[in-house]
Amino acid sequence: MTRQPLLLLDVDGPLNPYAAPRLRRPAGYRSHELMPTWWAERQARRAEGETKPLRVWLNPAHGVELLALPYELVWATTWMAEANALIGPNLGLPELPYIAWTELFGSDPDGLHWKTRDVVAWAAGRPFVWVDDELGPQDAEWIAANHPGPALVLHVNPRNGLRAEDFATLRDWAAAA
Repeated sequence: MTRQPLLLLDVDGPLNPYAAPRLRRPAGYRSHELMPTWWAERQARRAEGETKPLRVWLNPAHGVELLALPYELVWATTWMAEANALIGPNLGLPELPYIAWTELFGSDPDGLHWKTRDVVAWAAGRPFVWVDDELGPQDAEWIAANHPGPALVLHVNPRNGLRAEDFATLRDWAAAA
């Protein structure tokens, strides 16, 4: 039996278009005030007093679209396990596996994104698409040279989040993989 390819999902950027104009929530998105652990810790380090929740915009239609794709969905986000409690329910997603990072926001000796090596190790040779807003050509090149299976790095503009053309790309890649 052939396993489905992996769809590795970042939250901030692809699902939460955090760089969209501040006062204009994108059409179809709903506002949520969330307090993931990493955000609360960052807030506590920056200022004394009350910590403010993180404003997150999520489009519930994305959950339906993601579940219709022929992939095994996996969180590839700083939210890690908290994505299952805070993001997934707002999108109608079931609990998903997640990548536990070796070091959040670490630096790489080759200038790769801090997630890149962990993503390739976690995929363990399985075909995957990695959806993220912070990836560059060096990440795609390193993955092509170091991952034995098919892989696609899909950069999503954090001003827009996932769009219809991104879902089309995901469908087309899965059909060809």
